[in-house]
Amino acid sequence: MSLLTDPQALVTATATLSDASRTTAGILLLGLVTVESGGLYLLKVVRGREEVTPFQEKFARAGHAHAGVLLLLALTCQVLVDSTDQTGALSWLSRSGVAVSALLMPAGFFFSSMGAGRTEPNRLIVLVFAGAALLAISLTTLGIGLLSAG
Repeated sequence: MSLLTDPQALVTATATLSDASRTTAGILLLGLVTVESGGLYLLKVVRGREEVTPFQEKFARAGHAHAGVLLLLALTCQVLVDSTDQTGALSWLSRSGVAVSALLMPAGFFFSSMGAGRTEPNRLIVLVFAGAALLAISLTTLGIGLLSAG
């Protein structure tokens, strides 16, 4: 019987996370609390209570947005990776790669724009590109893992 033909099945259906997914999901949820608190800083910036350049404001917004979205995507990946047959490095990339990119990319935005009066990024902008590369590799790995599972 499917969920479409038996509405009660939807109520009784449960998903079981692996220990690795459950642990990672717990860490990611706690990480989202730090993104929320980072929003307080951003609120100071946009209200003019923190002196920053227009460049720094843009990078603060970009870093904050990337952190939140990528953590939510990483949380979603925890459920999906348990549906693959991946092991070893492929499993790590599928389970943790997006989460690591959620650290690298925002760090690149924040750290490359730090410093009074900065109007362009410093060399730490490379973290944004490293995070983007890891994100692409991780999502590709998970996508292929899901398509080949069975």
